[in-house]
Amino acid sequence: MIERPLKRQSYWRRILGQTFVRWGARLGLLWVGILALLGVFAPFLASSFPLLLSQGSELSSPVLVHLQSVDVLFLVAFITVVMLIPLRLTIMRKLLALAAVLAVSTVLAYSFVSPPKLVIYEQYRVADAKGSYDWVIYAPIPYSPKDYQRDRGETGLEAPLSNSERNHWFGTEQNGADVFSRMIHASRIALGIGFVATGIAMILGIIIGGLMGYFSGVVDMLGMRLVEIFEAVPTLFLLLTFVAFFGRSLYIMMVIIGITSWPGYARYVRAEFLRLRKQDFVQAAEAAGLPLPSILFRHMLPNGMGPVLVAASFGVASAILAETTLSFLGLGLVDDPSWGEMLNQAVQSSSFNWWMATFPGGAIFLTVFAYNLIGESLRDAIDPYLSKSG
Repeated sequence: MIERPLKRQSYWRRILGQTFVRWGARLGLLWVGILALLGVFAPFLASSFPLLLSQGSELSSPVLVHLQSVDVLFLVAFITVVMLIPLRLTIMRKLLALAAVLAVSTVLAYSFVSPPKLVIYEQYRVADAKGSYDWVIYAPIPYSPKDYQRDRGETGLEAPLSNSERNHWFGTEQNGADVFSRMIHASRIALGIGFVATGIAMILGIIIGGLMGYFSGVVDMLGMRLVEIFEAVPTLFLLLTFVAFFGRSLYIMMVIIGITSWPGYARYVRAEFLRLRKQDFVQAAEAAGLPLPSILFRHMLPNGMGPVLVAASFGVASAILAETTLSFLGLGLVDDPSWGEMLNQAVQSSSFNWWMATFPGGAIFLTVFAYNLIGESLRDAIDPYLSKSG
């Protein structure tokens, strides 16, 4: 009987397998996956615009007409990730392919996607009440995050399911908007600022840390002084300063959190490159005359990414907390839904609005906790001294 040779697993496939064999990491990944699906399909899950309607035997989809450029980008990113997962490519090539697709899609989306500038959320409810449609299909949550329901008179804070005429499963906020709808759309901000800010920090940290670790000497000394300078900058106070001078912008928040968070990644990459630069495969690459970028990012970086990915999982959680803190202080985005802004409304009025504290606060806790669970499991899988028996 001829025995078949065992299939050799790649390093990262083995690490990911050991990471998600733990229930904590699985639950964390499940929660992040749910948030990602809610964020991607938010316009189809919570919207005042019907998904499909028939008027005079003519079909139309108002929700597609009102799609924003960012909605299209989320859908393109999701489809691209789903298509890249089964492909046998390295993680770096998949990330580069995703970045290239998003870059092209951003240009096309902002050039050709043009939703109506004047948005009247209640027009379809009013027309439906008058019987203007043959039939209409609404989203599971038939309220947009900025739909303050002015057609229904005075609206404001309502506890969950307190009004028999309209169902608000999570209640309404102070302006009358549905809390459940705002929470679903706010998951985009939580995920977006976490991944984009962490991505900026990782790119800067990998480049600077890689140069420090490979060259050492004067380059390492100057790099470490730069790291110490940026580590001394208080991120929250810098965010407050920029908000005061340049206004509230999600992109400014992403950039500032990213450029103040890279020193941690640089330290990890530097330590790994100091260890790897004397390895035989690096010496062989140098002897073969390979260019410096190839040596650093094609041969050395894949072997030193473990600690960086562990730090990235915690960095995403920190970025979400930073944005939430600003929004809770009233310095977050204007009119856009945010978990921190909704949490602030729980204590603004004379009475404590429990639903405004429970649902956004629970989402913040579960999201940060999920990333921490994934980070701890990944750290245990990478470091053999910390690995635990399942």
